[in-house]
Amino acid sequence: MLKIFRRKSKLTPIELHVAGSTVQHKSPFESLEIPFIVEELSKDFIDKWIVPYYMTNFTDDNQFDDKFNKIKNELNPSIVKNLLGFYDWRSRIVGATFTSIMDYREFEETIGIHLLKSEVCYAGEGYCMTLASLNTDKSIEFLKKYLDYYLIRKDLWYDQKDAMAAINWLDKINNTNILNSFMDQWKSFVSDKPYWNLDSSIDYFNKKMTRLNEIKNGM
Repeated sequence: MLKIFRRKSKLTPIELHVAGSTVQHKSPFESLEIPFIVEELSKDFIDKWIVPYYMTNFTDDNQFDDKFNKIKNELNPSIVKNLLGFYDWRSRIVGATFTSIMDYREFEETIGIHLLKSEVCYAGEGYCMTLASLNTDKSIEFLKKYLDYYLIRKDLWYDQKDAMAAINWLDKINNTNILNSFMDQWKSFVSDKPYWNLDSSIDYFNKKMTRLNEIKNGM
């Protein structure tokens, strides 16, 4: 069962860890303000909108589709705002996934700031997918700004591979070559990470984006 938390400043170290804030780090993005903060969520909301989805394999056709089809007609921006504004990786990754599917562009800045701040683990994968799906100049700049900083932080094993894969996806769509400008930094970053493989990350990310488009086209 998920525990109901309040904002970051009110959480104990144990609560921070459970919410996904497993590594505390200083960054140039700390002063960025999230456009909205949700203080708490009801148990009914958590049981309906978070629990069934945060561990669902997005690339599994039946596993995700069967659950999503039950609630898609009720989904709206207010629900996603609650998901993204809550301080927990589970709610935020679900909020990012729903934003991608429903193309809720009003949350682009929120998700971009979440990615830059990287306050909780796991959710970055969802942020990168959303920014790639939005495919705007602003979403691309968020990804580039993320890589500019986090590729020089070799001590932070975060979502660099997902951001690189998102840039690759956008390069193919937009006929650009942004990824190449980050390759030197990437090689340096993974020099002490023997199990990080960019080709594998790109392949998995492409599968997720293909599934996303299938879901959107089937709505």
